[in-house]
Amino acid sequence: MNVVLFGAPGSGKGTQAVKISEHFGIRKISLGDILRAEVAKGTDLGNEVKSYMERGVLAPDEVVAKVIEANVSENGFLLDGYPRNRAQAETLDEILEKKQMKIDVFLYLEIDEETIIDRLMNRGRTDDNREVIQKRWEVFARELPGVLDYYRQSGTLCAIDGKGTIEEVYKRVRDALEKCPNR
Repeated sequence: MNVVLFGAPGSGKGTQAVKISEHFGIRKISLGDILRAEVAKGTDLGNEVKSYMERGVLAPDEVVAKVIEANVSENGFLLDGYPRNRAQAETLDEILEKKQMKIDVFLYLEIDEETIIDRLMNRGRTDDNREVIQKRWEVFARELPGVLDYYRQSGTLCAIDGKGTIEEVYKRVRDALEKCPNR
């Protein structure tokens, strides 16, 4: 099963991704984790990405596409943090088509801006200050309609209420995945 888990920064994607990966036995590919690891290692990619992270903007599409292409496999995957815009969604489909693969379900964790700000201000990462969080929300909100329309048209969109406890949200996510016709 090939799944994209989509939501605003702080929507709980990372937490849910781990649970989904373990329950369904599919590899979790977290773009954010990969990019933060590159930053920590001080690689050329890491240094390039760091400058974007510090400003609260996304790394360029061509940079992240290379990372994604190198990490998706035919054994099933769960993408966390990619695609973030319609162009990336189209690029992802091109990458998968070359590998004779496709997205089975696009899970969108719906959540409001205030909940996101509260969650991120309390998790304590160094790049989680109010100004950066609001900038990240604005970027997310601007790209949201295009991404949702793209996956709605493909018939793979499944919106999940992202509010509540980790277990409440996970139950909704698991139920949706178990009903997925492409599973």
